[in-house]
Amino acid sequence: MARRRKRKSRRRQEGRRILEHVPQFSIESGEDKPVTAARRFIQTEGILPPALLLVKRNEHTTDRYFWAEKGLFGAQYVEENHFLFPSLRIMDNSAQTPTVAAVRSN
Repeated sequence: MARRRKRKSRRRQEGRRILEHVPQFSIESGEDKPVTAARRFIQTEGILPPALLLVKRNEHTTDRYFWAEKGLFGAQYVEENHFLFPSLRIMDNSAQTPTVAAVRSN
């Protein structure tokens, strides 16, 4: 019997597309829990929001976190609820607006 494919959420796909434009940082958690490693990295490097942190837990698992003005969130939550984050609204609008040069070429 054939397996049915899981339906992809349009809202989550749009959130993933918006997160592609956010700066990404890859780190390893080491002895710390992944969220602790992410918070320490943000503090020591002085990273400004918005940013996406990819924390490698072990050779098979990588946790994704989104650093926003409001705090640190799981990336999947942000993908599904990207409209709740003001910094992503600005990025979404800038990605959708045509450039001035393209408008004047007529």
